[in-house]
Amino acid sequence: MKKLLVTLSLVFCFVSGSVFSAPSLIPTPPQLSASSYILMDAYTGDILVEHNADEALPPASLTKLMTAYIIEYELARGNLSLEDKVNISEKAWRMEGSRMFIREGTQVGLEDLMRGIIIQSGNDASVAAAEHIAGSESAFADLMNQHAQLLGMENTHFVNATGFPAEDHYSSAHDIAKLSRATILQFPENFSMYSEKDFTYNNIRQPNRNKLLWRDKTVDGLKTGHTDAAGFCLAATAVRNGTRLITVVMGTNSDAARAVESQKLLDYGFRYYETRKLYSRGQVVNNARVWGGSQSSVKVGFADDVLVTMPRQQGTSIPATLDMQQEITAPIAVGDVLGKIVVGLEGNILLERSVVALEAVEEGGFFKRMFDSIKLFFMNLF
Repeated sequence: MKKLLVTLSLVFCFVSGSVFSAPSLIPTPPQLSASSYILMDAYTGDILVEHNADEALPPASLTKLMTAYIIEYELARGNLSLEDKVNISEKAWRMEGSRMFIREGTQVGLEDLMRGIIIQSGNDASVAAAEHIAGSESAFADLMNQHAQLLGMENTHFVNATGFPAEDHYSSAHDIAKLSRATILQFPENFSMYSEKDFTYNNIRQPNRNKLLWRDKTVDGLKTGHTDAAGFCLAATAVRNGTRLITVVMGTNSDAARAVESQKLLDYGFRYYETRKLYSRGQVVNNARVWGGSQSSVKVGFADDVLVTMPRQQGTSIPATLDMQQEITAPIAVGDVLGKIVVGLEGNILLERSVVALEAVEEGGFFKRMFDSIKLFFMNLF
């Protein structure tokens, strides 16, 4: 009985002062003229709107988001440099469809190839980068599938680096959103490339095909795609007032339609939802009792910022409960999970997040451990 009272006391102290607001009223999401679509909060990963989002479809040049992601991945690990010179093969030079217009037998800087992939959607640039990283495009496709698996892209399989039509080459709106989110969060250093409106190479200027970059100043990415089988596709992202949203729209019937339908999702999401930061990384939410330690308490908090996607009309205070382990015994290492926080009400839980030790606590001396063991024994009798 005493253990239950300890938990209830912690919970009561933590939620005291919370204000319960009236329920938020949110209209039905817009219905889009598209085969598949999704609206996701980039910071939390929460899905706000979806339609056939897990259906495997031809991704067209949205594929190049993975090609660019792998370049960023290798750059972050020091395996590549933007100053690298890439040899252009005959295969890359001969690629059809959208091109950067690189020349066989020349060397092109990797930074230029990145812009050729992201802004110009160059099939030639994508193949050149793939060959530079993996030796061949088929080997690079294997690497793409490994990364897709690591990112939890469950309805995706890549055959090439471009999205050029091929049997067994597919992805889904949900998976492309996961990939987009990873690009945004993991590799912010070069993300500004996705918002550049044009790029000139070999004296040929080409505009970014993402029309939203001109229509909505809050949009700063990501990538278009089009083939006869895929229709017109667009992965877009925008940030307003600290909230970043991702939309993926697949299978619209025109260049104009993919922009219009994506804008509908973005406007709906920003109008009715927001990302809130509830707690900061390292913020102390409890000083928990420690048994058998060199000190009698440990600071408890969060390993990372705690963010939640909420309706905009929600009140400024959110009910939360803190549920700690009943008996915390030393030794304790930084990052050890000691309990969890639950934000929201029963039937409407916004999130659950582990709380961890923010400091290490070593074992106490022999007599301290013995005294605490005796005290715990008698406490547990009642």
